[in-house]
Amino acid sequence: MTASTNPFLDATTQGELYRDASRLATRTSALHRAKTHGRAVTEVIADLANGHLLAPVVVDIGCGRGTSSRVLAERLRPRRLIGVDASAPLLADARARLGTAAGAASFVQFVQADFHHLPLPDGVCSVAVAAFCLYHAPDPEIVIAEIARTLIPGGIAILVTKSADSYHELDTLVAAAGLDPDAPHRESLYAAANSANLAGLTERVLPVEHLEHEEHGFTFTDLGHVAEYLATSPKYHLPAGLRGDPDAIAAALRACLPDTPVSTTSVVTYLLARKPGGA
Repeated sequence: MTASTNPFLDATTQGELYRDASRLATRTSALHRAKTHGRAVTEVIADLANGHLLAPVVVDIGCGRGTSSRVLAERLRPRRLIGVDASAPLLADARARLGTAAGAASFVQFVQADFHHLPLPDGVCSVAVAAFCLYHAPDPEIVIAEIARTLIPGGIAILVTKSADSYHELDTLVAAAGLDPDAPHRESLYAAANSANLAGLTERVLPVEHLEHEEHGFTFTDLGHVAEYLATSPKYHLPAGLRGDPDAIAAALRACLPDTPVSTTSVVTYLLARKPGGA
């Protein structure tokens, strides 16, 4: 699959996916309600950062709606926290979310920018976080190099991604219902940066100090719950009358499949790399 056909790599499709916060919020809500095991990703990131915090400047790249930014602000209390995202609507949501965090407005700022060109000087950040965003880059190594440029000597990058086969049980379900027979064979949305290649991409830029993989489990209560997620995923080539419509998707699934709970998994990978130098 080329960059022009992978929805996570196509600039036009990315703009449609993140033109407002509602689609991402619905997707996240459906997954959170289905989750059965796996640690809270934002808390793991904060734990990793807290153990290596060298100086008070933190950047949250691909911050989206500000979920990780808020946890980093509350847990680390840095002198300055900068959230970066390409989507203005998501940044507006993040600003509103951080506005409710005690004292956060005094040291948190959000900046709209392309993560290939971070609006930061060389050697300013002690911690750079890039969670669930590198797979939006056709060449993630370029983004990792840009992250490395912004780090102080001894500063750390915390990179988080998913396995390429995440939620593959849903691919099988969609195919079994006849809604998208090719779904199990289509390239992963996470092909560019996933659990299998993240370390290799990073090692060419920064020394890797820590790598861990954790399985996360999900059980959707019924096909209606599954449809909430499917309606937000750009992977599936659903019939025109179903796209983006969870009620129509649920009805189509129920016409072919038993309306029972559906379980799936994803592997979340955490990587910590450190820029050479420092005390």
